[in-house]
Amino acid sequence: MAITNLSAGTNVHEIADGIYRINTPVNLVPGGFSFNQYLIVDEQPLLFHTGPRKMFPLVREAVDSVIPVSQLRFIALSHFEADECGSLNEWLAVAPHSVPLCSKVAAMVSVNDVADRPAHAMADGAELLLGNRSVKWLDAPHLPHGWETGFLMESRTRTLFCGDLFTQGGTGAAALTTEDILDNSEAFRKPMDYFSHSTNTRQLIEHLAAESPLTLACMHGSAWSGDGAALLRALGERLVGNVSQPW
Repeated sequence: MAITNLSAGTNVHEIADGIYRINTPVNLVPGGFSFNQYLIVDEQPLLFHTGPRKMFPLVREAVDSVIPVSQLRFIALSHFEADECGSLNEWLAVAPHSVPLCSKVAAMVSVNDVADRPAHAMADGAELLLGNRSVKWLDAPHLPHGWETGFLMESRTRTLFCGDLFTQGGTGAAALTTEDILDNSEAFRKPMDYFSHSTNTRQLIEHLAAESPLTLACMHGSAWSGDGAALLRALGERLVGNVSQPW
């Protein structure tokens, strides 16, 4: 792990081949919290989540420790929220060949109005070649929140960039863990319950689990390694009952 900003504690760690977690701990809530961004290094590098606008200098510094920020080609977001895309236009400015990457709904309702360049809008199941690897977009409306929500699956390492799913309290000191994160994430969720509890949560969970991820790149807390399909279904059980049963 490399600390890229001593005062803020921002750090970078490779959690899968060519995939880097950028982590900044904060004291927003008792026990601490963290914001993560993920950098995929390839011929067309991709950054998933920008972090809040005021955090842009820290995240830029961290990305620049891995690759020159000007090389970025895609600035991706799961849904339209400050910690997902608060500094989107700042990134478009320092990476002049980059474009936003998001769902078709996000592009339609927010991104193409707010962003300084039009988005690369992806339909459910659409794939994008980055060079030696590709990513697939998975629509997940209202999971956990936001009509426009979706996630990215990187095929080579089977890493699922799962946004606010499995949000954990604490500073995310372990960049990658195999320990249980479900209980931690559920303990953090229940007092605020920021999930929308969509009527089709069961199907959406199964849609993600079917990709059989080996790494879950969480936006808040540690990334996780293991049987991602099983962990997703376990989350589903907490939300709506056993998602492995026939519909």
